[in-house]
Amino acid sequence: MSRLTTAIRDAAGRVDAATPGRRDRAVDALRAGAILGVVLGHWLVTALVADGRTLHTASPLQHLPWLAPVSWAFQTLAVFFLVGGHVATRGYASARARGIPYHRWLHGRLARLFTPVAAVLTLWTVVATALLLSGAEYATVRTLVKLALSPMWFLLVFAALTAATPLIARLHPLWPLALVLHVDLLRFGLGAPDGLGWLNLAAGWLVPYTLGAAWTRGELERRRTGWVLLLSGTAVTAALVAWAGYPASMVGVPGAGVSNLNPPTLAAVTFGLAQCGLALLLRDRLRGAMRRPVAWAVVALVNLSAMTIFLWHQTALMATTATGLLAGRLPGLHTVPDGLGWVAARLLWLPVFVLALTVCWAAFRSWEQGRGGRRRGRSRVVRTHRPATKDVRHV
Repeated sequence: MSRLTTAIRDAAGRVDAATPGRRDRAVDALRAGAILGVVLGHWLVTALVADGRTLHTASPLQHLPWLAPVSWAFQTLAVFFLVGGHVATRGYASARARGIPYHRWLHGRLARLFTPVAAVLTLWTVVATALLLSGAEYATVRTLVKLALSPMWFLLVFAALTAATPLIARLHPLWPLALVLHVDLLRFGLGAPDGLGWLNLAAGWLVPYTLGAAWTRGELERRRTGWVLLLSGTAVTAALVAWAGYPASMVGVPGAGVSNLNPPTLAAVTFGLAQCGLALLLRDRLRGAMRRPVAWAVVALVNLSAMTIFLWHQTALMATTATGLLAGRLPGLHTVPDGLGWVAARLLWLPVFVLALTVCWAAFRSWEQGRGGRRRGRSRVVRTHRPATKDVRHV
């Protein structure tokens, strides 16, 4: 054990030494936390229930609504968009200063974003075809494919905001927030068609993205700003849930009449503002924590593999579920999530999900650096030959 500990510390020390001294490690820590929050949230609230030859999705939030606080802890997309807006606007400004045209900058960011997607689409095309040809229930195949590809909506929204970065770099967050407010007033107050809510798919996530741009402009440095966002966002969200009829869960619940996430509602956006406020307040502590080589090495690894982790975590869940069926219906894996026994069993399955995701990571991590394993260049998280202001890791 001592040799292993020494080896880990030595490796972490090398990563720490190879990281530019001017790099803001708090940004990477917030991104890593947001990615891992989404992954753990999906693993905790997504159940694949075996019903004969059919698998269908369920959620413990359907049967145990008092678990809604779980969604508050793990629905961390707002923090990801906050960091994404900060990194994109900073990166674009750096590119302009170096004379790099917009189309080259955008191509580089979108390539890093979408290249790993090809592996997911290829594998699931093969898997879905094989399952259908082998006589699997169409409903089961549809459920599996939908879960596997569900992260794609996020990438499309993130890509659209990235492409619009030069236009929204100086946009005040109150403008998209006002749009979300008016859309919800029309939907829930005046009976407008529910389809109008899809305007919030862009506007809702534009709010934290523009906060990230404000961070780049230096407008979020005072701790007072973080406290205002945290307290006001929390208070408004609580009021919307308590008196305006918004769901308490910050993720979608199967069978519920309204989802806070699909599309985003005003409650989801104000809750995201509270999360962003907390993230801003934690920056100094995270910078201190990231001075520890082992902690930083873990965060750097997550950032280097962020897209792989995000795109394959649902596949890891489904692979574990499918393999477990060979042993019959297992609690916490194939059973209805309707009690504390299921919750306890699901917690015990988390290390298995991690192991399955590690296998996926080992198999497909090369796609995150370049198609077919051909790398486009050195890491942008750990690099020794360029200034930290230019080597921003984009997810």
